[in-house]
Amino acid sequence: MKLITFTSGSSEPKLGVINADETGVIDLALSDNKPFFKTMLDMISAGEEALNLAKQILETHDQNYSHALADISIKTPVLEPPQIRDFLCFEEHLLNAFAMLRKKKADAEPDPEEALKRFEAEGAFKPPEIWYEQPLYYKPSRFGVIGSDEDVLWPFFSELMDYEMEFGAWIGKSGKDVTPEEAKEMIFGYSIFNDISARDTQAREMPAGFGPGKGKDFETGQIIGPCIVTADSFDPYDTEMIVRINGEEVSRGYSGNMYWKFEDCISHTSRAERLHPGEFFCSGTVGGGCGLEHDRFLSPNDIMELEIIGIGTLRNRIVRPS
Repeated sequence: MKLITFTSGSSEPKLGVINADETGVIDLALSDNKPFFKTMLDMISAGEEALNLAKQILETHDQNYSHALADISIKTPVLEPPQIRDFLCFEEHLLNAFAMLRKKKADAEPDPEEALKRFEAEGAFKPPEIWYEQPLYYKPSRFGVIGSDEDVLWPFFSELMDYEMEFGAWIGKSGKDVTPEEAKEMIFGYSIFNDISARDTQAREMPAGFGPGKGKDFETGQIIGPCIVTADSFDPYDTEMIVRINGEEVSRGYSGNMYWKFEDCISHTSRAERLHPGEFFCSGTVGGGCGLEHDRFLSPNDIMELEIIGIGTLRNRIVRPS
């Protein structure tokens, strides 16, 4: 089941479920005026009762939908998530990124070939041991979130912008000190995540040891959508993750290569900390899923399309204000 937040004309955001052939959306509040059908966060918090009723409504109104998909605007699913945590779950991305950084450093030396061999022998730019011991994450700004088909505004302080192909799990239950098995049962559904990065700014900030700051946090820099596909109808560890820039496919990754699974991330975070419905746990970049790995960055007016089979496509243009 695919759930969306949408607007029709000048309406306030509404909660809907997409019909089976994905031609229309059923306005859940019109079909059954329950309090938990007011917003996506209300529905996530309501849990099984809301999910089961939405399934019944979908079965009953499948061909008698409220709006054609072509006539609505789909927003980000949760307009202001309670919390976002972005992990680094794909080893391939980490290895690729460090290899590119190692090469760039070597290229700046008088003898790049000799320098690259020396850096490799010294183990420069290799994953830290702690990455293999526990999931690692940072907290993106929950206030900069936009959805598909909205423009990303290039921040004035950066000259090197990048996309990141990720996806994330929404939790639907509260929990503290949970096991990975218990954490898996807490997952409500999944969305695509594009973690826009100002790479030059990020490179200046990271040596301070506080993680990414303005390299990640700016308005329109976190893109989530286009829907939430419910956990009962999607296998997060067996799907393709495809990136196209201006219509050209530039990478294709596989979600099954996650070193740390979502349930590992949720369990780790819940240690001595209560988690709440509506929190979003992101996968980090799939291998090959960002421009840094290919030494190919964004230009103004580029169209980014991030597609995950079974969820949909997140499509955005990056615009540099004059």
